[in-house]
Amino acid sequence: MNPTLETADGRSVLRFERRLAHPVEKVWRALTDPAHLAHWFPSAVEEIDLRLGGEVRFTQEYEEIPLGSGEIAELDPPHVLAFTWYEDPLRWELRPDGEGCLLVFTHTFTDRPMAGSFATGWEACLSALGSALAGAPTRPAPEDYPERHDAYAEAFGLDEGVVVEDADGWTIRFERNIPHPIEQVWPALAGPTPAAAGDVPPPGATVGPVPAGEVTEAAAPEVLEYSWPAGDALGRVRWRLTGGHPAGTRVVLTCTGPAAERGRCAAALAAWHLRLRSLADRLRDAERPGSDETGELERRYAARIEAR
Repeated sequence: MNPTLETADGRSVLRFERRLAHPVEKVWRALTDPAHLAHWFPSAVEEIDLRLGGEVRFTQEYEEIPLGSGEIAELDPPHVLAFTWYEDPLRWELRPDGEGCLLVFTHTFTDRPMAGSFATGWEACLSALGSALAGAPTRPAPEDYPERHDAYAEAFGLDEGVVVEDADGWTIRFERNIPHPIEQVWPALAGPTPAAAGDVPPPGATVGPVPAGEVTEAAAPEVLEYSWPAGDALGRVRWRLTGGHPAGTRVVLTCTGPAAERGRCAAALAAWHLRLRSLADRLRDAERPGSDETGELERRYAARIEAR
């Protein structure tokens, strides 16, 4: 049931295919009856008006996510159902397959860094759907959520950085969702002692190819910025963390430098890539086999830069 992640019309599309050993009509009830949806769908569904343009009402589950409703955008009983879920299109298609059926599910969304979270969540939900159809107990929340989330993030390339160049210099940017609360992510990144302007940046927020200068801004647990000497100029490294969401913490890292230091880009990209991976691993108490991927990553990023 490995999902795929594609891009269509500027939005991300997560796609699952799963064969179910149950006829189309039985699965259709599980997709459209609130009493059945309660066993596997991620939001509690209060009511679903099964007609084109009909309303789907959800009950509030998290304080951060307001009570909402969706609208049925496609309906072909008992084969196709599509509706919006907090503005994201969801679509189910049921294709007869022997005595069972093939379920094709897609979730279209704008916030691409959330793909790891969505994939982990939908994988659990679709497994719960299979259990519910079989009359077995369901467990929508996987115990190994952080591990599976990070595996999807890497499989989808969500852990990779980009670089933008102009006449004045370059900016490296990483944006990644970390499946842990900000109260855990910040100390893992910045250390137990709060930094202040003028301090030496904490080691967990630095990498070798970008020699750390001094902290220029610190506002725990959200912002850490410091300068780095780039020849006769100064570059900037800025960590921005945003918490307060059930999916965890959004981490945005930017690293700027002057055009004269363009040669550092590939090495810096590789180093920041591994630094963010190490942060995610440490938060879930995971250790990887001892292998140095720095050279391979640097060559890969260098090829992308030259191909621009």
